[in-house]
Amino acid sequence: MRAAVLVLLGEQPRHGYDLIHEIEERSGGAWTPSPGSIYPTLQALEDEGLVTIETIDGRKTASLTEAGGAWLEQHGDAHAGLFEASAADQSAGSLRAELGALHEAAVHVARVPGSDLTPQVVEVLADARKRLYRLLADQD
Repeated sequence: MRAAVLVLLGEQPRHGYDLIHEIEERSGGAWTPSPGSIYPTLQALEDEGLVTIETIDGRKTASLTEAGGAWLEQHGDAHAGLFEASAADQSAGSLRAELGALHEAAVHVARVPGSDLTPQVVEVLADARKRLYRLLADQD
């Protein structure tokens, strides 16, 4: 996490949400850090004197200090491929994204005002689960 934050801040100052989004984007969805990991990392880097955090346009924005730039210069090559995701990582990211979208759609449809579509949503999801298990069974 630490190296990822420093590499990204080496490009431009960023706020926490931007760091989360950029890591997710560059890793093809394979790595999405949580705010609970980004913000303590930023605080630790600030405590070490590698980044400075200031409020810009109402947002706490981090940027590299001179010491942070020196760290990046010294260690940057070792982290050059940090965001390269393998095909398996990209597939896992795509699967995670699709599962999230499926969950969102199921909840949205089940909550349509004035209708009780929940039994139909359950039926669609149960059918999808059974089809997935059939895919597994067909692999043997």
